[in-house]
Amino acid sequence: MDASPADRLRRVAANSTLTLTHIGRTSGKPYQVTIWFMVDGDRLFLPTADVNRSWVRNVRKTPRVQLAIGEEKFEADAQMITDDRQRDHVFALVGRKYWYAFPMILLARLLIALGLRKDTSGAFEATLRQS
Repeated sequence: MDASPADRLRRVAANSTLTLTHIGRTSGKPYQVTIWFMVDGDRLFLPTADVNRSWVRNVRKTPRVQLAIGEEKFEADAQMITDDRQRDHVFALVGRKYWYAFPMILLARLLIALGLRKDTSGAFEATLRQS
């Protein structure tokens, strides 16, 4: 019997990156980008340090995406996280998984708190579709 999408996701959760295929908001063409991701239970999160990136704007317009993690491929619907507490939780997950980036995350948060940098970070939750 085939494994559920959540079981397949758990098997690749420790991978460093995934390839996100998204649709261009003006061209309608598929594009790919390699990005970080985190798995928390059966939830998948896609963080970004800059919500102005093309892939973020494309996914906001067309939330149906494809994800390739190692040998696993998934169809998903991505929803921008707007709740501050949930977004903070996602970035705590980023700090744990990508521990080597944690000092830069702390520095960015400090600069934001001091008003020296604008917060352009964001995150999506990707809901896996049944295959």
